[in-house]
Amino acid sequence: MISEQGLARTSHRAVAAKADLPLGATTYYFPTLDDLIAAGLQLAAAGLQDDFERWAERLRHADDVPAAVAGLIVEYLADRQRAQLECELYVAAARDAALRPLAMAWLTGMRDILEPHLGIDATRDVMALFDGVTLQALITGRDVDPAALTATIRRLTSP
Repeated sequence: MISEQGLARTSHRAVAAKADLPLGATTYYFPTLDDLIAAGLQLAAAGLQDDFERWAERLRHADDVPAAVAGLIVEYLADRQRAQLECELYVAAARDAALRPLAMAWLTGMRDILEPHLGIDATRDVMALFDGVTLQALITGRDVDPAALTATIRRLTSP
């Protein structure tokens, strides 16, 4: 629901209608809208650890780390709905301290995957690039050029 309509349009009524449940079912289990949104975001983040393990494995076996990182970003952006949901999480976490642990899990996980291959400074730069590329792709609807992204990551990671 959040990834389809955004946080602003998420409500108990909308979730109940989407799930074909009575409104009372959503308010019983999630008394406040914040509880409902947090549960939805936690559900979306549940697969995060599996993704991180898969990404870390790919980087461990990569002959060309910048190209592998670019490939991970391109693959991530192929699921626009998920990328949009995670952007919603970022924005929500900026406003709601209760949601920050979910957003921090994403940041920490990415840092832990990238740092062994890129170092501290380059990891910070590549993570900022990832955020910017994600926002631009979601806003413009355009696909990312893998070759251009790889070249940018090479520049950021070159000594």
